[in-house]
Amino acid sequence: MQEKLKYNCIMILGPTAVGKTQLAVRLANLFDAQIISADSRQVYKGLDLGSGKDIADYTIIIEGKTKTIPYHLIDVATLSTEYSVYDYQKDFYKIFTLLKENKIFSIICGGTGMYLDSIVRGYDLVEVPVNQKLRDELKGLSLEELIQILKKEKGDNLHNKTDIEERHRVLRAIEITMFEKSSECEILKAKMPKRPDIRPFIIGTTFPRDIIRHNVRERLNARLKDGMIDEVKGLHESGVSWERLERLGLEYRFVSEFLQGKIKNYDELVKQLSIAIGQFVKRQETWFRGMERKGVKIHWLEHDGSKVDSSPERRLIAAKKILSEHNLNERYNFDL
Repeated sequence: MQEKLKYNCIMILGPTAVGKTQLAVRLANLFDAQIISADSRQVYKGLDLGSGKDIADYTIIIEGKTKTIPYHLIDVATLSTEYSVYDYQKDFYKIFTLLKENKIFSIICGGTGMYLDSIVRGYDLVEVPVNQKLRDELKGLSLEELIQILKKEKGDNLHNKTDIEERHRVLRAIEITMFEKSSECEILKAKMPKRPDIRPFIIGTTFPRDIIRHNVRERLNARLKDGMIDEVKGLHESGVSWERLERLGLEYRFVSEFLQGKIKNYDELVKQLSIAIGQFVKRQETWFRGMERKGVKIHWLEHDGSKVDSSPERRLIAAKKILSEHNLNERYNFDL
C-alpha cells in the first residue's frame, strides 16, 4: 500500500540510442497506458529522421494482432516558433491531467534532461516576454561579454551549458534571468495554475559505452540512407533558414553545414556527426547524474554488457523485474 501511494505514473529516461521508445511502448501495452514524449526536437513537425521520431515503433504486434500505442507531445509545434521548457511543462500538465481524469495511465519517455527534470522537480516557470529594450542594449556586446553578464546574473545557478554555446541562447537566458527577478514575474507566478500531482516511478536505461557507440553509428547510417540529408534540404527549401536549422543541433546542424559546403564531404559529415552525438550522450548522462545528486531516484536497469541484453525484449524483462521488486508490476498497484 505504501508503494501504491508513492507513484502514479512511470518515467523512462536514458541517453540516445538505447531503445527508450521501444521499452516504453512495451510497458504501455502491459499497463494499457499512453505515452507522453519528452524530446525537445520531436515536438516539431517536419523533424522526422533527424530527431529519431520513429513513429513506427509505437505500433507492435501482440499475439498476432497489431496494436498502436497512443502518444502525445510529438508534432505539436512548427519551426516558426521556439518551443521552450515552459511550453513543454504547460502542455505536459494539460495532457497528464486529462489522461488522469479519464483514468488513463501515463508513461513518460524521453532523453531531454531539462524537460524531464521540469516535470519531476516541478520547475517554477512563467512565460517570459521578449524585452526589446534589453536586447538593443546588449546588441553590440561580444558573446564572451554576454556570457559574463549571464554568469553575474545567475551566480551558481548556471546549470545548463547549452545556454552559453550560442549567442541567441545567451541573450534569451539573460532576458529570462532578469525577468525572473522582476515584480511582474511574481504577479504571473501567482496566476499560474496549480501543478498537477505527478509522482513518477523513474526507470533509467543505458548500455555500455561501446554498445552505444555502435548503435549511434548504425542509426546514423540508417537515417542517412533513408534520406536525412533530403529531409534537411527540403526543410530549407520550404523556407526554414539555415540558422534556424543549425540551432536545432546535432543532425540538423551538421547536415545544414554540409549542404552549405561548410563540411567538405560526406565522410567528414559522418565523422563529425558521430563524434557530436557521442558527446551529446555524455552530456545526457551527466544531466541524469545531476538529477540524482539533487535527490531524484532513478532505478537503473541492469545490463550484462552483451549486445543481446540490449534488445527490447530483454529490457522489458529487466523493467518488469524492477517494477515487481517494488510491488508495481500491475497497473492497479499505482495510485491512479
